[in-house]
Amino acid sequence: MVQMYDDGTYHENNPTWHEEDSPWKAKQIIKIIEKNRLNPQKICEVGCGAGEILNQLSLYFGTDKEFFGYEVSPQAYQLCLTKAKPNLTFQLSNLLSEDTEFLDIVLAIDVFEHIEDYFTFLRKLKNKAQYKIFHIPLDLSVQSVLRCSPILKLRRSVGHIHYFTKETALETLNDTGYKVIDYFYTGNTIDLPNRGWKASLMKIPRKLAFSINNDLAVRVLGGYSLLVLAE
Repeated sequence: MVQMYDDGTYHENNPTWHEEDSPWKAKQIIKIIEKNRLNPQKICEVGCGAGEILNQLSLYFGTDKEFFGYEVSPQAYQLCLTKAKPNLTFQLSNLLSEDTEFLDIVLAIDVFEHIEDYFTFLRKLKNKAQYKIFHIPLDLSVQSVLRCSPILKLRRSVGHIHYFTKETALETLNDTGYKVIDYFYTGNTIDLPNRGWKASLMKIPRKLAFSINNDLAVRVLGGYSLLVLAE
């Protein structure tokens, strides 16, 4: 599975590298930063893809903050380079292998579900910054397990090899030494267009169920991710 990011397979399956979702993801990150009154000066993203999340953050926060992106895919890195500027730089390398300065925030947005040994990844990432922000797809739900095809599709098209509920995601962070400060659900299948006709069909029941009991709605119907701020 690791080879798909190096050999162009992931790029072939996802030519935009989900760049169109980046403004929405950046808004979620801004929300949790401002909600917790953080004032970071140096923000880094591991597995930054096309680099558009960092670009959106740099546009919002301005030029007095520095942004650093690390990406292992040569194809994604080429997309990143078009966004580089004095306060936004990118490297074609693995952040965990680099001797970097201690940062204020490191972002891992839809990342560790792709990584074979994600426990080691999380333990090493912990030492890179004071705060960590994770966006974790909650692929496990009653409907996804019953249908099975959604999980297999994610595995083949975008390389998800681990699958989480809210509870197992938070326990994973706890098991690897993190202190969770804040978290909330994000509804990509609700908020973002062009998720496919099945996701469009599920929007109304998901929104209705979420308004009644969000934990139960996510556990049964799926369609949400978890944004987590941790130390």
